[in-house]
Amino acid sequence: MDSVAIRAWGNSQGIRIPKDILERMDLKVSDVLNIEIENDAIVLRKQFAHKSFEQRLLEYNGKISVADFDWGEPKGRELL
Repeated sequence: MDSVAIRAWGNSQGIRIPKDILERMDLKVSDVLNIEIENDAIVLRKQFAHKSFEQRLLEYNGKISVADFDWGEPKGRELL
């Protein structure tokens, strides 16, 4: 378990996150984290970031996945 000290930072206080933790979490300078208090713990979570079309295209492997959707039992004159 790593330990960090709270230090003065202007009119606020801050901590430094060790490099190995930043690398494991794939965090970079200027990334935004959400901060919450859970019981007696301060919890930092990566903020959800939408991917650009270009990012999604780079991850595309050429396969299209279609999920079956259960619409329930027919109620009228639907074509099956």
